[in-house]
Amino acid sequence: MILKITKYGNPVLRKKSEKVEEINKEILELLNNMVETMYDAPGVGLAGPQVGESKRLAVIDTEGVLKKVINPEILEMSEETDISEEGCLSIPGAYGNVERPNKINVKYQNEKGEEIIEELEGMPARAFQHETNHLDGILFVDKISPLKKRLISKKLMKLKKQTLKDLKKESN
Repeated sequence: MILKITKYGNPVLRKKSEKVEEINKEILELLNNMVETMYDAPGVGLAGPQVGESKRLAVIDTEGVLKKVINPEILEMSEETDISEEGCLSIPGAYGNVERPNKINVKYQNEKGEEIIEELEGMPARAFQHETNHLDGILFVDKISPLKKRLISKKLMKLKKQTLKDLKKESN
């Protein structure tokens, strides 16, 4: 099932997500729906808050490898960084260069509950960091240069205004 993607301005995107205590049928179904939503969008990653769920989980597909990530942690980051353009399904039409560590060591649970520890490099590392940031209420626009942020500020304000208007409509 395709889920509705939460847009910039929705408070859930700024909350620290809650740890997933039990990998049950609902969590597995949510992950599968998130995969379907991510591919439909199309995107390379989608975190719980982006579908209105303040849970520490994400789906990521880079280089043809799909990961369903539960309770992710970044254990170690390389000093070496690279700068690359990022966008976000929750902030359509906005892009900016973000500097991130090129290599990271991570730990997470897969959908079977198995603990996975691995080293990621390049695009898989970037996507993992982007999605993990979402789980901590951090968006890529928080990491772009002040100049670039000023350049897209009108777009961000317009999106936030529309999101708040939509939320108000939904609650009535």
